[in-house]
Amino acid sequence: MKKKILATLLVASMMVAGLTGCGAKKDDAATNGDSTKQEATGGDLSGTITLAGSTSMEKLCEAMSESFMEAYPNVTVTAEYTGSGAGLESLAAKSVDIGNASRNLKDEEKSSGAVENVVAIDGIAVITDKDNKATKLSKEDLTKIYTGEITNWSELGGADEAIVVIGREAGSGTRDAFEELLEVADECKYAQELDSTGAVLAKVAATPGAIGYVSLDVVDDTVATVALDGVEPTEENILAGKYLLSRPFVMATNGEISEQSELVQAWFDYIKSDAGQKVIKSVGLIIPN
Repeated sequence: MKKKILATLLVASMMVAGLTGCGAKKDDAATNGDSTKQEATGGDLSGTITLAGSTSMEKLCEAMSESFMEAYPNVTVTAEYTGSGAGLESLAAKSVDIGNASRNLKDEEKSSGAVENVVAIDGIAVITDKDNKATKLSKEDLTKIYTGEITNWSELGGADEAIVVIGREAGSGTRDAFEELLEVADECKYAQELDSTGAVLAKVAATPGAIGYVSLDVVDDTVATVALDGVEPTEENILAGKYLLSRPFVMATNGEISEQSELVQAWFDYIKSDAGQKVIKSVGLIIPN
């Protein structure tokens, strides 16, 4: 009788152990499933990444931020478009994680600790109103227009119409790059200085005789583009080194990327990923070599 009771207890004990084991495996599987899901949606990263700077980089930053936040749903990316100079000042003051500049960093900015991280290459397109027939200029022609030596389109084979010279405000990365590449820094005679890429595009489109410069990726059919020395502003020509006006899009950091927070490092890793490179191409920019 005792042997029968002991045998019954032993069987019951084995059954309980078996049930417990099955339960443990189920829990492990659920945990592993949650882990896989977390990894696919950005893992445990959470927090905010802050950027400020170039208005020319707005299209890139908005597209990259949207894509990044889809991959990392617990992370928020905020960007202010205050101009390259102001963005780098914010970086120096450590009020943002990243300072956006649509130009190379200046020596004094680098000496303050800013590191130049080139994420894309942009062309600067020279644009006129659509009715302008003088859409082929030399570098010398463009220089003389912006320094005030040529003031009427008739001097360049166009209509007898005054040239309205439009540009960006002081501190703009687009302006700095344009004037540096054209070698006319502090010599330009602007009729109007506007504070954003979009404003320049709209003003040139609406003003007879106007000429201006904007980021290549924002050009649309409201304006005409100008060929410089016979070269059109296209990605192919920029990559081949044929087009005069091109510049880097920089996301500067205080110190090297490897010294940044986990969030900021993840941002730059994403930019270099296939998904990030696809975003760069989708907004009309060029991936740096």
